[in-house]
Amino acid sequence: MGGIEFLKGHGTQNDFVLLPDPDGRLELTEARVAALCDRRRGLGADGVLRIVRSSALGVESGGEWFMDYRNADGSIAEMCGNGVRVFVRHLVDSGLVSERDFVIGTRAGDRPVRMHADGSVTVRMGPATITGTSVTVVAGKPFSGVAVNVGNPHLVSVVEDDVDVLDLRDQPDFDSDVFPDGVNLEFINLLGENALKMRVHERGVGETRSCGTGTVAAVAAALHLAGTDTGEATVDIPGGRVVVEVHRGGSTLTGPAEIVARGELDETWWAGLG
Repeated sequence: MGGIEFLKGHGTQNDFVLLPDPDGRLELTEARVAALCDRRRGLGADGVLRIVRSSALGVESGGEWFMDYRNADGSIAEMCGNGVRVFVRHLVDSGLVSERDFVIGTRAGDRPVRMHADGSVTVRMGPATITGTSVTVVAGKPFSGVAVNVGNPHLVSVVEDDVDVLDLRDQPDFDSDVFPDGVNLEFINLLGENALKMRVHERGVGETRSCGTGTVAAVAAALHLAGTDTGEATVDIPGGRVVVEVHRGGSTLTGPAEIVARGELDETWWAGLG
């Protein structure tokens, strides 16, 4: 067998194809990423995580390993909280990292992580910065929201009706002047003290079962609307539950990570997408 190694994993059902490429030799084009993530002509995923050494990319990082993350449409993204957890799970399970506490490089900067004995992972996500307000429109209905940057852009809208009734099959409208590079759109119900329910439409992907940076943005926005910038909450998403802590200048995300399969991509198929 001489194909290209892959793994399949998920974090609260936000699923990824992982491509081990320590020396940075794979040519990861938009067409190849889009095909891999297609659920009919590829393996199917919300994104691709290339596992590459920071030094192979010439990236200055405090971590040996860099998470080269691509959205399902092939576009490059800065950060993915669920993806980091799956990335960490593979590094530890495969013996590429022996410590339980280490650092991962991302386009949003270094992310310290901790692998727990139960298979869950805590990621220090950096600051969740409130950047203003804007409006999104779902099926003709406008929702005001709080703009939050978690290394990537988010707009969080508190919804009075159950978020389950929203039709997120199509891309909701948003203000491209405010978000020229696109935006992740979170819709949340406040379930009481320290608990949220969320659905998300991710840029470059569509609706996903979970979004790690989105859960951090959601908690930061809810705290902001309550007049504070510090707190902890559980966030229920369609794919499960995570715990988010936000404090002044930083945040953490804790949740499960699973590796479900591994195999090899056919080299002829891969070459045909080049």
